[in-house]
Amino acid sequence: MSTHLYVEGGGDSKALRTECRRGFRRFLGKAGLAESRSMPRITACGSRRDAYDSFTTAARTAAAGHTPLLLVDSEGPVSGHDPWRHLKSRPADNWDQPPNATADQCHLMVQCMEAWFLCDRPALGRFFGQGLLLSALPANANVEAVPKDDVYRGLQNATRNCKVNDAYGKGQHSFNLLALIDPAAVTRVSPWAKRFVDTLHRLAG
Repeated sequence: MSTHLYVEGGGDSKALRTECRRGFRRFLGKAGLAESRSMPRITACGSRRDAYDSFTTAARTAAAGHTPLLLVDSEGPVSGHDPWRHLKSRPADNWDQPPNATADQCHLMVQCMEAWFLCDRPALGRFFGQGLLLSALPANANVEAVPKDDVYRGLQNATRNCKVNDAYGKGQHSFNLLALIDPAAVTRVSPWAKRFVDTLHRLAG
């Protein structure tokens, strides 16, 4: 069984899309998917709409033994356990579940990828160094309940006086941090992240 992950991220820059793929490969490798047979092929699609469109095409044309997966930010709180229902209910998305796609092929970063960084504060310390103000980060231990804007604001406020790296910037730091954080720390507190990693392990056999 081979898998192909279509992920939101990387913008329109070739260099940033390369960083996006590298960040996810490092993250998934540390999650136990380091072997070539279990590591999915990763396409950084830029916008969430482009990720959905690329996935939809892949789901329609997938050969036997090949499974495409979609990974996008939820952009808000998720009620229930059906990711397609969530994406359909968001007016900004209003995406239909492709006819050939299952719920197990759709995955969400809740409420955004940066919420995963809140799960591994020691990694933030190693990355940003002196001046990191951990108390400025959202205090809610349920990272999936932290609004996206609060995640960004907390990261920027916590890092504004850091010496090793500048204040947090999405394009500047996000995928380097993704490569650094511990997947076990993320999946311990983020059920949607655990669902994503567990699905990849199951597909890898």
